[in-house]
Formats: sequence, structure tokens, C-alpha cells
Amino acid sequence: MTAQVTWGVEKEYRMVRGTSKSKLDLKESQFKIPPDLFDTIFFSTLPQTESGLRMYLVESKGGAVACMLLALFFLGTWPAILTLLERRGRLPQHTYLDYSITNLLAAVLIAFTFGQIGESTPDKPNFLTQLSQYNWPSVMFAMGGGVVLSLGNLSTQYAWAFVGLSVTEVITSSVTVVIGTTLNYFLDDKINRAEILFPGVGCFLIAVCLASAVHPSNAADNKAKLQNLASEQKEGETDLQVSTFAEKEDLEYGTVSSTKAKHGTAEFLVQLEKRRAIKVFGKSTFIGLAITFFAGVCFSLFSPAFNLATNDQWHTLNDGVPHLVVYTAFFYFSVSCFVLAIILNITFLYYPVLNLPKTSFKAYLNDWNGRGWAFLAGLLCGFGNGLQFMGGQAAGYAAADAVQALPLVSTFWGILLFGEYRKSSRRTCILLISMLSMFIVAVGVLMASSGHRK
Repeated sequence: MTAQVTWGVEKEYRMVRGTSKSKLDLKESQFKIPPDLFDTIFFSTLPQTESGLRMYLVESKGGAVACMLLALFFLGTWPAILTLLERRGRLPQHTYLDYSITNLLAAVLIAFTFGQIGESTPDKPNFLTQLSQYNWPSVMFAMGGGVVLSLGNLSTQYAWAFVGLSVTEVITSSVTVVIGTTLNYFLDDKINRAEILFPGVGCFLIAVCLASAVHPSNAADNKAKLQNLASEQKEGETDLQVSTFAEKEDLEYGTVSSTKAKHGTAEFLVQLEKRRAIKVFGKSTFIGLAITFFAGVCFSLFSPAFNLATNDQWHTLNDGVPHLVVYTAFFYFSVSCFVLAIILNITFLYYPVLNLPKTSFKAYLNDWNGRGWAFLAGLLCGFGNGLQFMGGQAAGYAAADAVQALPLVSTFWGILLFGEYRKSSRRTCILLISMLSMFIVAVGVLMASSGHRK
């Protein structure tokens, strides 16, 4: 009898495959089984159709890797844009306020698109449904992650001026992987392959040591160039003409000027110092490295916090309350990031740090120089973070830390746009190549440890 019922259901299932429940005009008596059992056997296996569209979630390794690669490009590009604006003389407080607006906008767009696709279900409620649920323990983890990310991003904006884009990104990313990946590995119930994951973490440790050696070597090269320039000026051999930002087009605009110095020369360093917003001549190397390592520690905590928000490993939610969907968690994450950034940067307008000039909110509103680029940077960072979390939810957040390969992209922009390491000594070049090579190996090994969240 059971076999006959099963065959009958299967036969009818094949006939109406692809038809939604609302369009079927079937009577349970045709199958000679109770209505509840009919729904359980038949409609639980019927594929979702237009009226039952499911929320889109990345679940495969291939989709996760695609998200990571796209996030890698976005997260490696936005720091170069902010560095470009600082080198053009725009105050970092103004830039970061613009960046924060579009960074939040990216999260809102993701929440109301991916987070609202399909009907809300008990285990996967959509974005608006989750806003009214009692899930505040997970929300606080998500918002805590946004707070430390905001502190890290704000710190790196000042560190870039002191130690350069390339070294800053390598050190912060390496510290993030060493601490954050280890935390995520245990939070994710060890779904990533430890025998591959931790050798990759070891490679990051080597990379950060090399990065710490690159900056002093490059700083020594620049000091030697400036000393040679000073001695030549005393002897009357050169007549250095320095153009200010207001008087001449920026080097990064690519305009030709008879007084524009070549990348990597002492004249270029002097012109850059005259033009940039943050003055770094005479500042201690320790200040830049201290800010960089502080940013790295902040970055290492935001991903584990987000992991706890979406997977509730510490069982802080009440029974029956679904976990935060990644899109909802990202919204709360970005809101806290935005609020802290606004508070700190408005404070820095009136009480600036690192000898920056005092400004005002009115001056910020009137400063349209480079605002479009700052808006673009915020969108790139927002979508990059969102893609990283989408990939991490599928393949494990430890593997998703492979997006910390962003220094590879940032170094490319640093050399291409800013002339970093041009005319540097052989020692500096060898250290730089060794650092990047070790970094590439570390990222490849880390990505190979990808698991699959069930």
C-alpha cells in the first residue's frame, strides 16, 4: 500500500513539476491519503517558483570564491582613492565624512535587494521581518564589529601618510589574519582545514616582519635623497622650485609642468610634502607603525564579531529566534560604523590631531574638491565588506580572510599612482619583492583551506 501511494504521488509530481501550490486544483482524495500527509510528501519536495522565490544566499564554494575575489579588488582599491585625496591636500576629516555616507548606503542597498528577495520564511526571514524580531544579542555583536572596523579605517587613513599605502595595508592585513583567522577557525567549529590554514597564517607572520623592515629601509632611502638635495642647494647647484597645491595641478592629475619633479626624486618628496594634508617630515617612524598595528588589531576583531552575529555560536538568542541573515547583520554592522565615524570626524573638525588645520562643518559642506572620489571609495568599501561576509557565511570566515590580499591591489595602485619605491635602494626593492611574494603564497594557502558551512 505504501509503495502504491508513493508511486501515485511521484507520478502526479512529475506531471505538475514546476507548478506552484496556488495554481494546483488537486483533491487529496485522488491519492487516498490524509491532507496533512499529502502536503508533507508532495509540496515539501516541489521546487520553489515565482510565488515562492527564496532569498538569495551564497552556499557553494565557487560562489564564495567569486565573492572573495570581487571583494579583494574593491577592498584593495578604496584605500588608494583616499590616499590620493590626502596627497592632493584634502583634509582627511572631510574625506572620511563623505566616505562614511556612501559606505552606509551600500549596506542599505544590499539589505533592500538581496535581503528582501523572496518570501520570508521562519528560518530565513527577510530584512524587514528581522528588524522587528528580538535578536538584540546578535545585533550587538554586529554593531560591535562595525565599531572596531570604523576605528581601524580611521586609523589607517592617518597611517598611510606616515608609512605609505603598501606597508600599511600589508601590516594591518597580516595582523588581521594572524588574530582574526585563528578566532574564526574555532568559532566556525573548525570547518576549515587546519593543516592548510595555519601554515598560511605562518606565512602572513613572515610577511608582516618583512613589511616592518621595508618601511625603515625606504625611509632611510628618502632621508639620503633629501640630504643630498640639501647639500646640492648649499653649493648652489640646483634651484628647487616648489609649487603649491593651489598654484599647480596635482601630480596625480597627470598634467605636464616644467617644475614637476619625477617620482622617486628628492624634489618629488618636497613637492609632495608641500601639497599633502598630513605633514610627515620630521615625524618618528614609531608613530606611523604604532597607528598601523593598532588598526590591525581593530581589523582582526570585526570579522569574528560578525561571525558571532550571524551564527550565534555562544547561544545568546532565545529558542525559536532565527539567526541574523548576513544582509541584516551587515546593515546593523554598517550603521554602527557610520555613527562612530560621524561622531569622531566631526569632533576632529574642531579638535584636529597630528597638527592638521582646524576646520568646521560649514567648511566641510563647501569642500567639493574630490568629494566624488570619496563617495566612490565608500561604495567600494561597503560592497567589498558585504561580499566578504557573503563568502564567509558559505565557506567559513577564516577562509574569507583571504580577501586580506588587498595589499597586493593597494601596492599596485601605490606604485602606479603615487610612485612609491621609485628610485629606491636595492635592499628596499629586495625586501618589497620578498614581502609581496610571501604575501601571495600566504593568500593562496589560506584560500585553499576553504570549507563548507552546512
